[in-house]
Amino acid sequence: MNSMQASFGGNQVNFHAADGSGYDLMSEQVLALDPINPQVAARIARNFERWKRFEPKRQGLMKAALEQVATVHDLSKETTEIVTKALS
Repeated sequence: MNSMQASFGGNQVNFHAADGSGYDLMSEQVLALDPINPQVAARIARNFERWKRFEPKRQGLMKAALEQVATVHDLSKETTEIVTKALS
């Protein structure tokens, strides 16, 4: 993972794209990195923690991305903790 991927969540325009593509990209990165480096995957997943603060459309898109990550059976403890807290 390069620094551009790690900082993508801070890019408000692209991460919060109206079509949800930024959320999809970020959730894909979390799932790709989790088996390799769970700590980094969990840190990236934290970009979703504030999903409830957005308007309903983006809330739905962010929640769907979180739920997709949560369905993975062999998700690391670190990432599972972040995703579970975010969804609660």
